[in-house]
Amino acid sequence: MNMSIRKFLTEEDGVTALEYGVLAAIVAVIIVAVFTNSSTGLGSILTSLLSKVSAAVTPA
Repeated sequence: MNMSIRKFLTEEDGVTALEYGVLAAIVAVIIVAVFTNSSTGLGSILTSLLSKVSAAVTPA
């Protein structure tokens, strides 16, 4: 019984999966924050850039 508890406490297989899950969640939050910030976010920059490209291509 005591040996099985020690083995359980020293086992680290689940820790790496948990770390990858936390890392993926952090990356997802950063991506959402970048694209949803309407005033200075990357989404507004891309929208502005695409509208300028569209305006330049339309007369041609």
